[in-house]
Order: sequence, then C-alpha cells, then structure tokens
Amino acid sequence: MTSSVMLVSPGKRVAGIVGCALCVLIILVPVSASAANSPQQELVDQAEATVEAFTADAGMKEALRELAPEVRAVFILPDFFRWGFLVGGASGKGLLIVRDEKTGQWSQPVFYNVASMNIGAQVGADVSEIIVVVRSKKGVEQFYSSGFKLGAGAGLAAGPTGTGTSAYGLNADMLAYARKKGLFAGVALGGAVVTVAESANGGYYGRSATPREIVEGGVGNPRSLELCHATRNLFE
Repeated sequence: MTSSVMLVSPGKRVAGIVGCALCVLIILVPVSASAANSPQQELVDQAEATVEAFTADAGMKEALRELAPEVRAVFILPDFFRWGFLVGGASGKGLLIVRDEKTGQWSQPVFYNVASMNIGAQVGADVSEIIVVVRSKKGVEQFYSSGFKLGAGAGLAAGPTGTGTSAYGLNADMLAYARKKGLFAGVALGGAVVTVAESANGGYYGRSATPREIVEGGVGNPRSLELCHATRNLFE
C-alpha cells in the first residue's frame, strides 16, 4: 500500500507511534473481528495511502508542510469521482481527523459522504484524491453539523503548489489540494454537500457516535493508528 520509502529514524518513528497511540487511550468500545475487513477499514487504509502519496510528492509535501503551524484538521477524500455531460455530478467518501490544539495529536477519523450536482457545458470524467486542510475553528465546526455545503459559511480555496507559491495571504478557512487524472481541468469542491455517514461511524466504532464525540475521544478503533502516524509525517 505504501507508495514510497521514507527514511525516518527509529527514535522518531517510535515517538510518532507513541504519540498517535495517545489518540486511542480513550473509552474504547468493543470492535468485532469482522471490522478488520469492513468497508470502513478499507476507506481508512485508502486514506492512509492518499496521505502517503501526498507525502511522497515533493511539491505537495512542501506546500502542506508550510501549513503545519495553522492546520486544525484534514479532510481526506481518497477517491472523488466527477463526471459531466450537460448535467454533471461528483461523489466520494471522506474522513476527517482533527489535531488537538494543546497536544498536537490527531483524533480518530469521522466518516462522511460528499456529493454534488450541476448543470453546465463541461464534458468529461475524472477521479481525484484530495486533502482539504482546515485552518480555522469555524471550518472544523462545520464538520460537527449533520450536513453543510463546502465553501458556504467557511471559505474554501484551491491550495497553491509549486516552486515560489505560498498559502500566506490566502484567508480561506479551508485549502483543497488534489492529485488527479481525467479530462476535467482543476478541482471544484465548492458547493459539494458533506453529510455525516452515521452508519459508517457506527459500524467502525461499534456504536453510534457524533462527530464531536469521536474527535474528543468518546469512542475509538486502534486500527486507525497508522493513518494518524501518516498524517503526522505529512506536516513534518
């Protein structure tokens, strides 16, 4: 699954894993053995692969590392599908993980569905892996609601990448970064509706839980530790 080999000292790796382990020293609920091969775990593993792919991309790594001091959360879409022929649409499943302001540790993932419809002349199809960096408390709070439109209420912009570019001066609450293949130019997330995947969250944690409860440690699943560790590496 790992797309590149990263040279990390043993001490640093141990420290990272121990730090991530703190994310799951919480009120753990029973998780069945079947959860190991569940659709939720597959999405967690895909999200980890996406984070590792961004880490291996020198341009993405540089752009995201610049945001390290201000990142509050990341929303990961391993596969965001778009299509269009007069009427277009997009859909995907995503995970939110939130960084604790005091400890710097990453939370357990919260599952979401994303979808949009539009009318226009654009024709084509593509699939992207996307990471949305949430930079403000207002941006994080939107994910605690039952549903919202990306770009409405909290600003969303495409994150700049490449030599000589910088996110400084951009006031958007969220910055979206994408790696993609297809016939569309650019990535348009604005207006997409994000809703909490309640059944997915319940299946992964063994009982129903709100996004805030998951982020604050009310439930846990230790199989998300590697995603936590990979995200930590992305911003270092």
